[in-house]
Amino acid sequence: MAAFLEIRNVSKSFGTGSSRVEVLKNINLTIEEGEFIAIVGFTGSGKTTLISLIAGLIEPDEGEILLKGKRISGPGPDRGVVFQNYSLLPWLSVAGNVNMAVKQVFPKMKSKERKEHVARYIEMVNLTSALHKMPSELSGGMRQRVSVARALAMDPEILLLDEPLSALDALTRGSLQIEIERIWRESKKTVMLITNDVDEGILLADRVIPLKPGPRATLGTIFPINFKRPRDKATINADENFKKERNAINSYLMELGKFRSASNKKVYHLPQIEPQLPRQKKAIV
Repeated sequence: MAAFLEIRNVSKSFGTGSSRVEVLKNINLTIEEGEFIAIVGFTGSGKTTLISLIAGLIEPDEGEILLKGKRISGPGPDRGVVFQNYSLLPWLSVAGNVNMAVKQVFPKMKSKERKEHVARYIEMVNLTSALHKMPSELSGGMRQRVSVARALAMDPEILLLDEPLSALDALTRGSLQIEIERIWRESKKTVMLITNDVDEGILLADRVIPLKPGPRATLGTIFPINFKRPRDKATINADENFKKERNAINSYLMELGKFRSASNKKVYHLPQIEPQLPRQKKAIV
């Protein structure tokens, strides 16, 4: 039986000619239905490229990505994406932003049913009191909740989270981590999270998978996360197994970082430039 999501020998490059850069090389991964996967790695390693490929926003140069056995060939409502910059329409309210997405995916849904559907997902992210507020009236954390509600209301097969909490302050980020884990348990969706925060990956995911530094980045060692759910951040932080898991992943990433530093070293030959001396003025006789 095929996996829920399969990434088979996927490679992706950008640019042309001598400036062409191979960002991802030979990516292989299988994800089961209902799994929560976290991809961690350095900035610029190709994490967003990977999630854009799964979302169908770009196409691989080689290989293929299959969702429930069908090849992904473009964007679709079966994949909900939450970006780090919220991507809300500023002229629409909280309900309006979610409603527009639902209307696109379920055009035959009756008005009353759609209104109840929208309200249910806004309630899921605890924003019922802000139902009619505009994005400009919301905090960063509240805007991200709207993005999550909008993606979930489209009833996607898989939820793709592209560093959705990276722009938030520590307290807001911590509270939203708890909310995302709760929403995942309630919705039973398959989730792929892109993050550069190892602790966040351990708190939320079933498996943490490092992406090796680019160019030609590929997936590294898979780290299964076996803590019981629901997970309490304070309890996990005091757990010796958490500390061992975090140290193992961080040590692995540090080793990858050394490799990246060594492979990126370049020698620059500077031109020999000498200062030009000012001309001496001739004496006036």
